[in-house]
Amino acid sequence: MTERRAKSFGRFPRRAPACHWLAASIIAGLAWAVASAPVNAQLNTQEEPVESFEIGLSTNRIGITADFNGAQLVVFGALDNADARIQRQQRYDIVVALFGPRAPVVVREKQPVLGIWVNQDSETFDAAPTTYSVASTRPFQDIASKAVRERLSLGIDSVRLSIADNAESEAGQTNRSEFEAALRRIRTNKGLYSEATGEVRFLGPSLFRADLRLPADLPVGVHTARAYLFRQGVLIRQSSQQLTVVKVGFEAWIDRFSEEHGASYGVLAVLLAVFTGWFGRVIFRRD
Repeated sequence: MTERRAKSFGRFPRRAPACHWLAASIIAGLAWAVASAPVNAQLNTQEEPVESFEIGLSTNRIGITADFNGAQLVVFGALDNADARIQRQQRYDIVVALFGPRAPVVVREKQPVLGIWVNQDSETFDAAPTTYSVASTRPFQDIASKAVRERLSLGIDSVRLSIADNAESEAGQTNRSEFEAALRRIRTNKGLYSEATGEVRFLGPSLFRADLRLPADLPVGVHTARAYLFRQGVLIRQSSQQLTVVKVGFEAWIDRFSEEHGASYGVLAVLLAVFTGWFGRVIFRRD
């Protein structure tokens, strides 16, 4: 009985378990994935170039004197490894902005009461740039979406005036928007905020230049110049440089003396006023 059963098993080959075939399929799939991965990576690298983007300033330091009447800052840069097809289609856009030192500011609304203008409502903005100048290759709405413009402060209407939004209700939000528009309008009329569309120009395949106008009331401190590179409406690179504004000359000495020796400065100011009044009386005295 045992011998016959052994012979019957010997007539047919034993089948391999199903798990062996599954393991072989997995190994073959992994080998194919490993072999094709470098090819796919190489193809992706060839399809999307990695652009490099750097900027520089015509000067990194501006001195403020008594006769300072504004200035012009030139921001130049280079765009390397650009896609030739996108460049021919002029789908690269650049926005250059100069942000002055941020400082808190209070905007008040005046209303007539019994013939007298008095302050009524007010709104505080904790991080409004003292000055703001921006230039672009095209209109801002053609370069990026509204959300991107507000996030990056591209354009006077989108410049960020506060870090934290304190408005809670819909009525409060509307009221705050009116104060924001008022602050932007006031500083634009004073020349502190300015924008120029089309002032960023390509001088060649890779070089570009932007001219920013600086106001006469340029505050001292560290200003930040930022440049943003867009490819077909998508932000891909940004670069920044710092500009230092300081007082120079006799005005700078007076400013430092008043800060370091406040009491002595006050005494000298009073004596100068007394001497000026006496001297004027002597000159214009009528006998």
